[in-house]
This record gives sequence, structure tokens and C-alpha cells, in this order.
Amino acid sequence: MKKIKIIIVEDDKDIRELAAAILDAEHDMEVVKTFPNGETFIKAWENIECNVVVMDINMPGKNGIECIALAKPNKPQVQFLISTVFENPQYIFQALCNGATGYMLKNNTSDKLIAAVRDIAAGGSPMNANIARLVVDSFSQKQTHAIHNELLTAREKEILDLLAQGLMYKEIAFRKEIAVETVRKHVYNIYEKLQVDTRTEAINKVYGSHLNSQTST
Repeated sequence: MKKIKIIIVEDDKDIRELAAAILDAEHDMEVVKTFPNGETFIKAWENIECNVVVMDINMPGKNGIECIALAKPNKPQVQFLISTVFENPQYIFQALCNGATGYMLKNNTSDKLIAAVRDIAAGGSPMNANIARLVVDSFSQKQTHAIHNELLTAREKEILDLLAQGLMYKEIAFRKEIAVETVRKHVYNIYEKLQVDTRTEAINKVYGSHLNSQTST
């Protein structure tokens, strides 16, 4: 049996290693390479053969949508499966326009990840019902405007991503190995640049109002 050759691009080490272990354990799959960021993935892209790329969106430096836009034209036969915490119409629309053919959430079970990889390798477009509805809404409303994060630095985007996941300042500081006061300064800069006053307003302005984990600060 010819195995599905898979690449995983994910900046979270635990998630990256877990996904690789889950997929590589399947009899019809082989994880040929994993990457912690978009830059290393793009540099190695020419010399890698694969069928499916499981791609995170929010990473330091090049995000997943940018990586797909750069990689897909060179190897149009490769299928890109977006894996993210965000159910966001702007992300979905841009990812699909840039060449992604599937979109799934990281909180899905391992069985769903395995099924999504098999589906996309066989020519399908895996996505859950909520995301499929957002895709329809995105196209019908012609939501082609860019994500409002161009004013933020790479570090500020990382902090905002973690805020969107519901993490508190202490948890973000621990995750990023920085001081809590440094996190506060980043959050202050984010609010200033986006001209907002709360976590919820910042998340909505950048990612839309479809996140379930947002809380006010």
C-alpha cells in the first residue's frame, strides 16, 4: 500500500509532536518531516515530497496562509489542511483562496484528524459543519478584506493569539518564558495600535467575533 506522506508545520512543540505521533502510527500514513515555523518549511519545500501538509495559521514570522500562497503554486498536487484554534471567516476565506483544501480545529479528536488527512488525500475538502457554514457566509458576503493585524509585531501577534485562547497573563508569561510585566506592556501596545480598550475588542477586531474563548480584561 502506498502511504500518505505528510508534513506538519506547527510552532507549538507539544501539538506538533502529538500530531506527528498520531498520524505516523497509522498503517497508511507517514510523517516525513515536521517544522516549527513557516520560514524553515519554505526553505525546505523544494526538496520535500509529500501528499498532505497539515498547516498551522498563527506562527511567528510567516503565517500559514502566507506559506500556502508561496508553496502551493510550486506543487499544486499537494493538499494543504489548515489546523487552527480559530473559526474565523477572514482566515477561512484567505486560506481557501491561497490554495488550502481543508480546514479543521485543533480541539478535534485524533480520530477526526486522521479522517481529515485521509479525506483530503483522497480528493475531499474536510471541514466541520460550523466552518462550512462560515465558508458559505464568507463567500456570500464577499468578505475579502485583510485581517486587521498588520500594525502588530510578530511578538504582539503571538500574545494576542494566546489571549484569544483564553490564557491569563501569568500563563502567557510562562508559555513565552517572559515576565508578566512584559506581557502587560505587549498588551498595552496591542490595545494602543488597535485603538481598543479590552481583550474582547482586540480579538474581535483582528479575528472577528466567532471565538468562544474570549474574555474581557
